Amino acid sequence: MKERLIVQKYGGSSVANTDRIKKVAERILKYKRKGRSLVVVVSALGDTTDELIELSSQITKYPSEREMDMLLSTGEQVSSALLAMALHKLGIKAISFTGAQVGIITDSAHTRARILDIGAERIKEELKKGKVVIVAGFQGMTEKKEITTLGRGGSDLTAVALAKALDADECEIFTDVAGIYTTDPRIEPQASKLERITYDEMLEMASLGAQVMQSRSIELAKKFNIPLIVRSSFLYKRGTMIYNPRKNSKEAKFMEGALVSGITLSKNEAKLTLCDVRDKPGIAAQIFKKLSQEDINVDMIVQNISRTKRTDISFTVPKSSLRKAVRIARNSSKTIGAGDVAVDDDVARVSIVGVGMKAHSGVAAKMFEALAENNINIEMISTSEISVSCLIKKNLGERAVRSLHSKFNLGHIKRSK
Repeated sequence: MKERLIVQKYGGSSVANTDRIKKVAERILKYKRKGRSLVVVVSALGDTTDELIELSSQITKYPSEREMDMLLSTGEQVSSALLAMALHKLGIKAISFTGAQVGIITDSAHTRARILDIGAERIKEELKKGKVVIVAGFQGMTEKKEITTLGRGGSDLTAVALAKALDADECEIFTDVAGIYTTDPRIEPQASKLERITYDEMLEMASLGAQVMQSRSIELAKKFNIPLIVRSSFLYKRGTMIYNPRKNSKEAKFMEGALVSGITLSKNEAKLTLCDVRDKPGIAAQIFKKLSQEDINVDMIVQNISRTKRTDISFTVPKSSLRKAVRIARNSSKTIGAGDVAVDDDVARVSIVGVGMKAHSGVAAKMFEALAENNINIEMISTSEISVSCLIKKNLGERAVRSLHSKFNLGHIKRSK
């Protein structure tokens, strides 16, 4: 009988130090004793990536993106080698590789590269020898043999991409929480762990600020219908299954009754407003084309109704892109003959997510009511088919999460098989 192939990913908290690496090795031993074939993707130890970024800032405020990739890719290599050593000590055959060594080919967008192809032949060869294959996550190599990284949370993407390339039976994401919760339990202690969540909901939550998984990895898993399980590396308990409800009509029908599945909060937001903009066709296109050319992701956009042929355009960007966005906005303002550019980085985005919104009306009204009851003013609003997001003052973010969690009674939500 063919061994069941599982791809596992262990995050930075799971391999934060040598003691935790030994615990991961012991977990892997249990899988091997059950006859599992394993490919293990690891992140850098604990806060290593942040520490490396801090080191670079001590040299220069504007490091080359190529050199940043050379620097940051070293973190995962350390943890992968140490885990291989820990497995050897337990008598398990194991080998560690960099992303480049296993043929993860990316485009040339340093610090945010996209995976183009995975050879995976070397992994298959080592699996045939009965070895646990450990791969340094978060990294790859261009066709010109330049080292690249996949963006923050990129080890999730490495794991999902390898699961696809190897036709794995399952992909497990190990982290420091027991699964996916209705909201961050550090903010709301009454948060409930979900047994199941759809790809669409998880993708929406990840893109709106949930820190459990990288949104690009969810996107890839959904595209290829790769079974994902998020679970704790510290507990031997069931986690949360991320799945496609269309494969199960009964489950899909049940999901229509779940109005809201989760609440997210992102404090990594900044709002820019171009004031006194001429109200004529093509102006907005000029502004946002420049931003897209610099790879700046724009989220919420609001343009006021004009009665004087002049208007204000407000939009949000990630804080990490703020400096670049302000420069572009000010240059655009001069080009189009607009007024000042106002900047506000004291904001947060709170969102509600749920596939049940497709079949129910009044969800947004209920959200606005909860915020109003807690004297929380809304500055901007954006919606999708399964989410509603509001921009509010940052210091009110956690109060907003708790009020919405209570309003939608998420402390008692449960999804079973």
